[in-house]
Amino acid sequence: MNPRIQAIMAANHGLVTRNQALAAGLDLNAIHRHLKEGTWTVVRRGVYAESTYVESVRLPSDRQRLLDRAACAAITVPFIRSHDTAALELDMGILLPRKPQTHVTRQPVVGTHNKWGVKHHLAPYLDAQVVQVNGFEVLGLARTAIDIAREHGRPYGVVAVDSARRMGVSVDELWEVLDHMKHWPNRRLAIEAIDLSDPGAESVGESLTRDVLEELGLTGIETQFEITDGVRTARFDLRAGRHLFEFDGRSKYVPVADGGLALRSVDDILAEEKARQDWAHGFHLGMSRVGWADLFGRNRDVLKGRLTREYLTTCRAFGTDISDLERFRVHRPKVA
Repeated sequence: MNPRIQAIMAANHGLVTRNQALAAGLDLNAIHRHLKEGTWTVVRRGVYAESTYVESVRLPSDRQRLLDRAACAAITVPFIRSHDTAALELDMGILLPRKPQTHVTRQPVVGTHNKWGVKHHLAPYLDAQVVQVNGFEVLGLARTAIDIAREHGRPYGVVAVDSARRMGVSVDELWEVLDHMKHWPNRRLAIEAIDLSDPGAESVGESLTRDVLEELGLTGIETQFEITDGVRTARFDLRAGRHLFEFDGRSKYVPVADGGLALRSVDDILAEEKARQDWAHGFHLGMSRVGWADLFGRNRDVLKGRLTREYLTTCRAFGTDISDLERFRVHRPKVA
């Protein structure tokens, strides 16, 4: 490949625009030849990447980030990446909507419109809210979490605010952003997201599981409940009364070589989970396990029924008071 094109792609996260390719010395025939031979892929009209690179991007969040970068490369007016698009660059844990869009914010004009799959939010922002990430200007963690909450509502906003708080954003910083949005649309959705947030949620799945427990009306929900007997120490995602709730994300069963988190075989991981659960039962604690597919559609109603039954079974067997476990508890700060 033309070394100038390689340099452009290396500097632009694997992407090159038609205009950049032409300026680097390629003609339209050469571009069409790359596409016909399959060495290049059209990521967006007028924006290309090597096919091997595009095929290597498998996670939904990474694919959306690639699409966002291609869309932004084609924008010819000044803008700042915002909302979901900013969150992906900031490496926030967010829940993508079914039909994700690229989001940018522009000022000083006010209003919002969609153009070619890009949502242009025409809204003011403070210079202090802009950060540099991956070579791009994006709105920062606090502003992005609030924007997502206003844009999508619950549970998207709760997940985004959880993520921002986990990454070190304080509740005061979130309220400071809202102070500049006194008459903005859907402000109440952001207030709800802050009220329901918890920095102890360590993943999108844990935030969504807690959202289900809130729907069930459970109170006193605690994140990252940790106990030790002096030999074994274990931390559990969520606790209500004497019942534990664990979210089982698929990535912990996928080998690191395939993009997951597993350093051992699936059999070893499952055996350890069984031993850990039996150990927790020794403290008179019940447990429910939740998978990603349980959280959506019809499965969500089935999940709520199951969790209710399992929680009530624990309550009948062991009650809800955990004062006897205080001497076994480990207390750690929730914000990294």
